[in-house]
Amino acid sequence: QVQLVESGGGLVQPGGSLRLSCVASGSISSINAMGWFRQAPGKQRELVAGITDGGITKYGDSAIGRFTISRDSAKDTVYLQMISLKPEDTAVYYCNAGYTPLYYRGPYKYWGQGTQVTVSS
Repeated sequence: QVQLVESGGGLVQPGGSLRLSCVASGSISSINAMGWFRQAPGKQRELVAGITDGGITKYGDSAIGRFTISRDSAKDTVYLQMISLKPEDTAVYYCNAGYTPLYYRGPYKYWGQGTQVTVSS
C-alpha cells in the first residue's frame, strides 16, 4: 500500500499563487507516476497534471501555461506550482499515484485525502 498526504492548500486571491505538496510513503517502489486531480462542487474529478519518474509530464487543459508539476524522488514528493489562479480553480485537489510502463496515463490506484484550494477576493 501507498499513503499520500497533501499539503499547501488554502485561500488565495485571484491572480495569486500556491504550491501544493504531496508526500508518498509505504510501498514506494510500487509507484513511478504521481499527479494531481481536482474536483469542484458539482463537477467531475479532472486531471490537473501528472509526472513519471522518467520526467514525462501530462497537463490538463486548465493547467497549461499556469501550473507546473515537479517531483523530488529523493523525498518521494510531488509538487504543483500554481500561478495566476482564477476563481474557477477553486476545488479540492487530490494527489494520485501508481505504476505506468512509460507515459503518464492516470488516474492510478492510490489517492490522497485532498486539500482545499479556494480562489476568492
